[in-house]
Amino acid sequence: MKVFVPKERRPGETRVAATPETVKKMIKQGLVVAVEPGAGERSFFTDTAFTDAGASLAEAGAWGDADLVLTVGAPPPDAAARLKNGALLVGLLAPHHNLDLVRTLADRKASSIAMELVPRISRAQGMDALSSQASIAGYKAVLLAANRLPKYLPLLMTAAGTIPPAKVVVMGAGVAGLQAIATAKRLGAQVEVSDIRPAVKEQVESLGGKFIELPMEETGEGAGGYAKEMGEDFLRRQREIVGRHLAAADVVITTALVPGKKAPTLVTEAMVAGMKNGSVIVDLAVEQGGNCELSRSGEEVVAGGVLILGPPNLAADMPHDASTLYARNVLALVRELVAEDGSLTLDLGDEIVDGALLTHQGEVRHAATAESLGKVTAS
Repeated sequence: MKVFVPKERRPGETRVAATPETVKKMIKQGLVVAVEPGAGERSFFTDTAFTDAGASLAEAGAWGDADLVLTVGAPPPDAAARLKNGALLVGLLAPHHNLDLVRTLADRKASSIAMELVPRISRAQGMDALSSQASIAGYKAVLLAANRLPKYLPLLMTAAGTIPPAKVVVMGAGVAGLQAIATAKRLGAQVEVSDIRPAVKEQVESLGGKFIELPMEETGEGAGGYAKEMGEDFLRRQREIVGRHLAAADVVITTALVPGKKAPTLVTEAMVAGMKNGSVIVDLAVEQGGNCELSRSGEEVVAGGVLILGPPNLAADMPHDASTLYARNVLALVRELVAEDGSLTLDLGDEIVDGALLTHQGEVRHAATAESLGKVTAS
């Protein structure tokens, strides 16, 4: 079976879907691996490192020759149009943002697996690319905020007097949020955390954060450990409580996402107006609409002395380790799909394949994406 690893085309994307480490393991499994020249350059994996691992170098034309194509992000539709009938594309395909790509894959009768759709079950933990990349984003968000904050994060006792620690509020205690908590605590900040899932309180406190209690008439725990969408009345009460904490905060990091939905608005314009001059907001949900009403993807916004950062694809700011972890996620999936004789097997009765399979044999199998395509076609 022929595997192709192309160079990522998305602006700002620095990661690669395979590394010399994972190439060696795929070849050992009986696969033939080709890598596009320069695919690993921005993540500091040289072409020589790939060839030393056993891969060949192949130009973008190899799309049409491959049985399996591994990407980080969604490829452009014209690249996917070169896939041969029955080939498999694997990547973080963001289907709700890339309906033209989904349509192209279905037209080509190509199979595709969206890594973000891999179910969160114990057997699939090694394939959880959302978690591996979110952890990096949470870490980098704190460093980004610390770099732009006009004060120290830790408590400092000096001959000139004491500097109190910065106050950090983390909104959302998923993987990104938990890593943000841990990083902010290591840097000496005081950390408060808001989340609609009471079950995460123990994790927050184990990392040294203080959990902001919310009036919970129902749990915000959704399927697979994700947060679910809450009603507007709950969000209003949440904003009232959290707003008091934001008014005293130096840094706010928002990480709240709901799978397949626009990110909930947690920080309104009025809440920003109540924050301290010089404080910093880092909105990690900006690519799905943002948790802060004023954030803009890829832009810096200053509102009333508050700096609002909306960094898209923050994991790409740490491309070496981000690629290392993502490539291992992909390898774990490939091992699940490849039989002992090196052939590709898509068992539709397998929970992982069934959950993550986006297109197959001309059909859009992911229900939410199929519904979105139907709405676009109807309009």
